[in-house]
Amino acid sequence: MLLKKFFSGSPTAARVAPFVIFVLLTAAQGKFGAASAYWFYLAKTLVGLWLIFEMRPFVAELRWAFSWEAILVGVGVFAVWVGISGEWTTQNSLWIKLGISHPPKNPVAAWNPNEQFGSGSALAWFFVAVRILGSTFIVPPLEEIFYRSFLYRYIAKPDFQSVPLNKFLPAPFLATAAVFGFSHNEWLAGILCGAAFQWLVIRKNRLGDAMTAHAITNFLLGIWVVWKSAWNFW
Repeated sequence: MLLKKFFSGSPTAARVAPFVIFVLLTAAQGKFGAASAYWFYLAKTLVGLWLIFEMRPFVAELRWAFSWEAILVGVGVFAVWVGISGEWTTQNSLWIKLGISHPPKNPVAAWNPNEQFGSGSALAWFFVAVRILGSTFIVPPLEEIFYRSFLYRYIAKPDFQSVPLNKFLPAPFLATAAVFGFSHNEWLAGILCGAAFQWLVIRKNRLGDAMTAHAITNFLLGIWVVWKSAWNFW
């Protein structure tokens, strides 16, 4: 009840607070032992589902939509994500190349439930399913609402709700794509991904197509990770 009052009284809070809570739970992954990375992912997925349910009445643009453009962008971004690789394309390598950081003495283990819980175990498959479902249905609404509905328009004007979703604004477009890109380790693919999703919002004048494209990308990436054992993408 208190959360609904909070959201109803502030359009900004309704779009920003759920994302911030989700990010804080993400930051806690792995901080309480290796297994906590998986249990916290489960927790943030359930909390994320609750937050979407709570914010939905106060965020009119939080509606899924389907189109051929969304499918094309979703598949295309997936191909870019797994296809772009090099010494400069991830933050882990970029900062080392630029001399800003040094290779970690104790690298963080990849998010691989088979190593943590035993290859092919029921618990390993459970967390694989949780990861794919969470990244497909929970991450897209939370991120698209924050980046494409709030941040893009807020950079243009603090009264962000007065900025139409279909208005192309060069500076907010580039800034939002950059922030989105560098919120991921695969920064270059992330920037291209953010630009593609923003283009969808502008073209369709709604958020739902970007949510669908984002979900398609994340679902295909999850299948790829499991199929190819490419756990570095998780």
